[in-house]
Amino acid sequence: MTMFGVDVYSESSDSIIRDDHAQVVIVKATEGETYVNPKANHQYELAKSLGKLVGTYHYASGGEPRKEAQFFLNNVRNWIGEAVLAIDWEEYHNSAFGRTDWVRAFVDEVHAQTGVWPLVYVSESAISQVANTVNDCGLWVAKYPSMDWNSWTVPNMKVNVAPWGTYTIWQFTGGDMDRDLVNVDVDGWHKLAKGSGKAEIKPQPTPKPQPQKPANSWTDSLGDVWHAENGKFTTYEPINLRWGAKTTSAKIATLPAGSTVVYDAWSKHDGWIWIRQPRGNGQYGYMVCRDGSGRALGKFE
Repeated sequence: MTMFGVDVYSESSDSIIRDDHAQVVIVKATEGETYVNPKANHQYELAKSLGKLVGTYHYASGGEPRKEAQFFLNNVRNWIGEAVLAIDWEEYHNSAFGRTDWVRAFVDEVHAQTGVWPLVYVSESAISQVANTVNDCGLWVAKYPSMDWNSWTVPNMKVNVAPWGTYTIWQFTGGDMDRDLVNVDVDGWHKLAKGSGKAEIKPQPTPKPQPQKPANSWTDSLGDVWHAENGKFTTYEPINLRWGAKTTSAKIATLPAGSTVVYDAWSKHDGWIWIRQPRGNGQYGYMVCRDGSGRALGKFE
């Protein structure tokens, strides 16, 4: 028995999760060693509330693979054993793409800590880069007839999965929605999630106090530099509060003039100066506070 599924990230509409075709929802949780999908908890709980099976994935950025695995697991700790785990291996924003050892090291670390072998997501053309995981991990392969195949009709096309005998999941559309054909039944999905049943993350060593001050600047997974700064910002005009620091990021709300936002960091990129608003469950909102010329769009305190 096969099932249909969808995979979602921070820019995905809730309507994708609610789509009646999908019995499975796979949520992007993390990327690299610093990025956490700000909508992950909401998307995951929404899928569960609709009675759907769940999974979660980490997007590889090409850093130290064991550190990325640990970062992923630390952020999905409460989902281990319930959600099927996966590593997303793509060229975009991935400095290690082309290497054959990276994914192997990542999945070994996940398994060592949890007893679960994650699925490996990869395009058909790059399967050779992850072929050394064939004896342990299921394959989540991406191949589309075209980028505008916006349909639940499974395309009639051959998908090369060698050296795997078959795929666990085939992502057969991109574009408006990532649609997946899941090649296991409900029981099979639960078995993939539980692995050996030893789903317990090893405790990480407690860091020793360091005499030096912590870094007050960092670069996020998109290459934007952020600077720690605590303050308040009161808008002079309506401004959009977004889930990401891009003008294309999903909008949380439009804050009217006179709204006050508490922020903890700022960044200058893409012609704007942005501030970051801490929100619940480790999530953040983002909004512009100055235009490219440096003109303030509100009052700082």
